Amino acid sequence: MSYARGWTDTHCHIHDDKMAFASHESLTRAREAGVERFVVIGCDAETCTQALSIANSNNDVWATIGLHPHDATQGVDSIVPFIDSPRVVGIGECGLDYYYEHSPRDVQMRAFAEQIALAHQHNLTLVIHTRDAWQDTFDVLDAEGIPNNTIIHCFTGGPNEARECVNRGAYLSFSGIVTFKNAVELREAAVQCPSDRILVETDSPFLAPVPHRGRPNEPAHVGIVGTAIADLRGIDAQEFAALTTANALQAFPRIHS
Repeated sequence: MSYARGWTDTHCHIHDDKMAFASHESLTRAREAGVERFVVIGCDAETCTQALSIANSNNDVWATIGLHPHDATQGVDSIVPFIDSPRVVGIGECGLDYYYEHSPRDVQMRAFAEQIALAHQHNLTLVIHTRDAWQDTFDVLDAEGIPNNTIIHCFTGGPNEARECVNRGAYLSFSGIVTFKNAVELREAAVQCPSDRILVETDSPFLAPVPHRGRPNEPAHVGIVGTAIADLRGIDAQEFAALTTANALQAFPRIHS
């Protein structure tokens, strides 16, 4: 656990049945570990409902609503009914996943474009999932116009991809992968990312950082991720917690409300 306080977990799925603890216990453990804000992510109608339920019950939790590329065949209309909730701060996670291809690529691209349009229409932050699909991700963003506040969630690229994202005005959100032994280029990206574009997340229950790798992740571990990056960048963990939380509040303006 990190001793620094004031972290924001910008991306977690604490409603997921793979979590080791119930959502309320996960939040309690994280608060004790110095996490002060949480963004819980919707990936389809069911998880949007769950994310909003948690956000509505906790003043330090907000929700996004989105249709994950795995579920793109369900249609973006399935998440639209949730969009007017005051606890919704973003659209996503949405994007392209060519590693699994659970939905056809053309369907993924259409759903991605439609959710970019929703982010524009409702002035909401866009949260992007991209895996093995960098060029198409950039092509869709360039065609549709990148929203003012756009986050590349669980950034997994290297310095070149980071530069392409930042040049488009996006934030990069780093997860526990940054602590993995073979993630050399990702760590380079974490060092080079501009100070005003960097975020931290857990993606709980996935991608637990070392030394918890292989076990269910939880928001309490976001400080481990942040401290690892702070060490790479040669700054104090407490300073980095404050920096990344300030960025999170810029990336998700509705958290101020």
